[in-house]
Amino acid sequence: MLNRFRERRARIGLAHALHERLIEQARQPHFYAALGVPDTMLGRYEMVCLHAYLVLTRLKHEGSSGKRTAQTLHDIIFADFDVALREAGLGDMGIGKRIKKLARNLHGRISAYASGVSANDSELAAALRRNMYASAEPDEAQVAGMVAYVRAARHEIDACPAETLLAGVPAFPDPNAFPAVSPESRGTEAAQ
Repeated sequence: MLNRFRERRARIGLAHALHERLIEQARQPHFYAALGVPDTMLGRYEMVCLHAYLVLTRLKHEGSSGKRTAQTLHDIIFADFDVALREAGLGDMGIGKRIKKLARNLHGRISAYASGVSANDSELAAALRRNMYASAEPDEAQVAGMVAYVRAARHEIDACPAETLLAGVPAFPDPNAFPAVSPESRGTEAAQ
């Protein structure tokens, strides 16, 4: 009984550390200033969804402990959304429906990003345009920069040693390394 309590407390601590790191990464100014993500409540939600996809997907590959941590992290993310909606002035009557909608949206984005990452850049770009850039009009260079970031982030998180991830330190790339570059010039740079 005591061991289960300790394990649960450790899992909650880990999930909070992962959540903190995920939020810190999602708030990096480069995403908003250079890559065209709207600097709004919706844009920040989209960035949290993107980074949640990256971390939750990886955790689920770490056995039953990783799956339990993923569920705890999921719960913490939505508890945080609940607080944010209340701070934005939504009353108790509408919170439950909004949280359910946000949960459906997150699961839809996880599916869309996973499909885009496993396909090609144009499918990933389409998923980003439908979701992250739904309320914006980014140029091709901004979308290409975000596609490159997502691919690099997926690679880094997947390559992150389990001990590092389970210590609450997921490996995210530096977003500043992904400027808004047009697809044509990116192909030219690669050829040089």
